[in-house]
Amino acid sequence: MTTEQTSTTTTRHELDLADRRLSYLDFGGPGRPLLALHGHLSEGQGFAGVARELAPEWRVIAPDQRGHGDSDRASEYGREGYLADAVALLRHLDLGPIPVIGHSGGAITAYQLAARHPELVSALVNEEGPAELPAGPSPLAFVLAMPWTAPTREELLATLGPLTAMVGPRLRELPEGGWRLPFHPADTVDSEEAVRGSHWDDWLGSHCPALLVRGSTFPCLPEAAATEMAGRRPDTRLVTLPTDHFVHDTDPVGFGAAVREFLGAL
Repeated sequence: MTTEQTSTTTTRHELDLADRRLSYLDFGGPGRPLLALHGHLSEGQGFAGVARELAPEWRVIAPDQRGHGDSDRASEYGREGYLADAVALLRHLDLGPIPVIGHSGGAITAYQLAARHPELVSALVNEEGPAELPAGPSPLAFVLAMPWTAPTREELLATLGPLTAMVGPRLRELPEGGWRLPFHPADTVDSEEAVRGSHWDDWLGSHCPALLVRGSTFPCLPEAAATEMAGRRPDTRLVTLPTDHFVHDTDPVGFGAAVREFLGAL
């Protein structure tokens, strides 16, 4: 494992898995540990605002999931792979059962983790993670038009379109020259397609307290679906915020307050 200082309190670490590196951020501080799992098109750094909102009571640890950020690309992007990475990280950290936040695809990983490894998860925060996703064309197929690399940062920025504000600051400079996206377009589509289907068994398969957070201005988790999810799972609270799909990015203050209240009441 290697460690890199990224700010006054935040450190970046690398966990060596069997075939690749898993990079993760520890936002530091004296608080109790909490794992945060991002979704597609994002990375661990996306939880920086949440980490500030939850400090000093909580210390956020956020991996760059396989194929994202500074973590290596993987040979496949199925559910079992994402779950195995989260289990490996939590067992490596050896912090006992801790709360887990997940966003979108990362939320599905989080509630699968709670269902299949309850010894690792003490509480669950599901941000915009549906219990069922219908089959069909990938809504992320538009990223296939983007190049993974370009000779200059400006050339890569010019291809991002509506993702410029979110992805632009996270572009990576390559050691051999040039720049790359913080995700591979083809990997992203493969990953999103692999998450399609019903996950009700996993959503209902855990018994820890849960908070379900949805944004009201994006159709990923409609109100009726969120209400059904919260109603069918015991000890689950539903909070709706007037934001888009990236609730924690768009409204870190509101999201942080909801999470802090939920965790504080445990």
